[in-house]
Amino acid sequence: MKFPAALRFALALGVLAPTLAQNSCAQNMEQAPKVALQPLAQQIRQVAEALSFLGQPLLAADAQRINAAMGRADEAAAVAELERVLDQYALAIVTINAESRVKVEVGPAKPELEQEGTRIFLVKVINGAGVTAKLQVQSENSGAVYTRSDFSADPATKLTPEDAKERWAEISLYDKNPMSERLSGLGLEYQILSIYSRDAGERSAKLSFNVGQGTQDIGFRNEATVLFKILPANKLRLGVLDENKLPTIAAFTIRDEQGRIYPNPSKRLAPDFFFQPQVYRHNGESVALAKGSYAVTCTLGPEYLPQTKRVEMPERDGNRVEFPMQRWIDPSKYGWYSGDHHVHAAGCSHYQDPTQGVRPEDMARQVQGERLNVSCVLTWGPCYYYQKKFFTGKDDPQSKPDELMHYDLEVSGFPSSHAGHLVLLGLTEQDYPGTKRIEDWPTWDLPILRWGKSQKAIVGFAHSGWGLEVKSSELPNYEMPGFDGIGANEYIVDVTFPDTVDFISTMDTPYVWELNIWYQTLNVGFRTRVSGETDFPCITDSRVGQGRVYAKVDGGLSYAKWLESVRSGRSYVADGRSHLMDFRVNGVELGTHNSEVQMAAGGSAHVTLKAAAYLDPVGGASEQLPSWARTIPGDPDDSFLSSPGSTLRDRPYSERPFWHIERARVGNSREVAVEIVVDGKPVAQKNIVADGQVRDLEFDVPVEQSGWIAARILPSSHTNPIFVIVNGKPMRPLRASAEWCLAAVNQCWTQKAPKISARELPEARQAYDHARETYKKLIGESEKQ
Repeated sequence: MKFPAALRFALALGVLAPTLAQNSCAQNMEQAPKVALQPLAQQIRQVAEALSFLGQPLLAADAQRINAAMGRADEAAAVAELERVLDQYALAIVTINAESRVKVEVGPAKPELEQEGTRIFLVKVINGAGVTAKLQVQSENSGAVYTRSDFSADPATKLTPEDAKERWAEISLYDKNPMSERLSGLGLEYQILSIYSRDAGERSAKLSFNVGQGTQDIGFRNEATVLFKILPANKLRLGVLDENKLPTIAAFTIRDEQGRIYPNPSKRLAPDFFFQPQVYRHNGESVALAKGSYAVTCTLGPEYLPQTKRVEMPERDGNRVEFPMQRWIDPSKYGWYSGDHHVHAAGCSHYQDPTQGVRPEDMARQVQGERLNVSCVLTWGPCYYYQKKFFTGKDDPQSKPDELMHYDLEVSGFPSSHAGHLVLLGLTEQDYPGTKRIEDWPTWDLPILRWGKSQKAIVGFAHSGWGLEVKSSELPNYEMPGFDGIGANEYIVDVTFPDTVDFISTMDTPYVWELNIWYQTLNVGFRTRVSGETDFPCITDSRVGQGRVYAKVDGGLSYAKWLESVRSGRSYVADGRSHLMDFRVNGVELGTHNSEVQMAAGGSAHVTLKAAAYLDPVGGASEQLPSWARTIPGDPDDSFLSSPGSTLRDRPYSERPFWHIERARVGNSREVAVEIVVDGKPVAQKNIVADGQVRDLEFDVPVEQSGWIAARILPSSHTNPIFVIVNGKPMRPLRASAEWCLAAVNQCWTQKAPKISARELPEARQAYDHARETYKKLIGESEKQ
């Protein structure tokens, strides 16, 4: 559709152009009650200030007329002049009669919009009742184009594609400072109406106003239909190359000077996710933007340095911005491949309308745009019957050679969920034997773990810290958690059965809660490994891969080989901002030779590893950007541009993000501490500069008896353990840990038994009794030794 040059010029001005319409309302404005000049002038000053802040100020000539009118001695003439000036900008005239009934007429401002842009209008309010309630605007053409998940496994349709198509606008009244949330009660005032348009061309919108339930006038007179002419947006083409100068996909966060995110989140459907600030685009793809100034931030996961560029969008097409991405580390060059084993395509922040979650091609953009080598998309309770069709037991067709995506299962939203959510990786069958519906599954964890292991799957617990809350920050500590959550709760029982639990998950709950139970079970002789996950988009919906596990794979990458490295503990967990590669004790590499080192007698163990980390330097480039280009508002997890002065280090460890390199910063330096832990206690430390360089570190640590050794940069990364066997003797169970584990079984039973079905309760009781006897035996062995 062609638009007249006058319209293009008016929209290009960046001001609130009044462009008068030829309609009866312009000549027959509702007569306002008499108002005093001073309060009206004060309210108009607030309106003018807000319009300037929103980037669409009054025309200079009109601002001069307003100032001149406010200086008049004749108050009635001054009020009339102010009214004449501001009425030009009014899209709607709202009249509240003496009975507080509201009616609406279309105002004289021309209804002209710009696609992917926000246009500001005024609403003239004639308040005959002196109402001080909140003025509200509603429109069936405004609002979200999706329905958020209600966690149903088979949800009914609540919003159709036709409904989504009709919601082309985002319409709201601006009521933040310097405006007020409520009407002043003045007989005449002006409110600010904001309208965003997703579409171009001609679109109509029905606007209705009220000041509370029951205030609408009879005969639908509180509604008015407006036909808008909408100028098409221009496209900004995005160029992004990886460190090898090859085209790639990346995450782009686009904000204007008011901090508004583009494309508009309320209008996003897959492949763009409404709950994220960023969108994922391949090299050469584009986004539609209205004329204006924008900050465009490009990220490619934590192994790359983010870049932010300011872009001016003129009226013409042909705009392009280029991002040659810089990678500060590539662990895959050392054979270490990143993965996130806990990603969802439905539930939590995802929508269930217009589709039940999103499809594999939508998830592929997410994982490839965060440079994950392996991603496990887990079907679970929400939208289960729709999403399970994507499970094949093989790599998804969206996979690439070094970017594998595989659908597997989280047992969450199932009858056993109260005992702890389970992650089952590498399944060949997704349905538990003899079940047709979720409700048919077992009501506790051990049978499901055994079923997973019967398929040679790799199995473990998700978001381990939930239900294991303690107040202490010590590791290990001997406080008794509630065991009343959905983390690694029943793990304390299941670990006593050989070859039943391969790992517990870390990185997505407070690190003390996760690591404490792991350290305790390691200290009595069990050899469960840790893995890293995000639980996207539930614990966080910022981006996938915030919690990662890096697994060493020899030869070409495959899902089976990567899982085997997770199972054998040939891996470390990290937020991607620090790395602990090639961890060895006395030359034995992590995850090889059963992760065991033999020592003929107590003495010194030689520890080596490659360590690297990246922190923004004090006064780094990110601090030189304007604040609106440096941060993503309201996003506590997304700290790519976090400055060294950030308050993140001062937050309690129980607040998100739970694992982050910024928490490991030593004072105000650019250093982090690499620690060697023996049986859970740090025995050696070296600080490294977090400048991205890979450094070879060596330690000699005393080992007098059998135990385990690991490395960590807390809370950013942690290796799995290497087990040291001294003089051929097994590890001595630590008495305090064994006693803690026994008490933990008893506490866990009090929380889980009431939710286990009567049919399964006898078997569960036997399993818990087995665990009790196991820990009692370990306590006895610790006394003997």
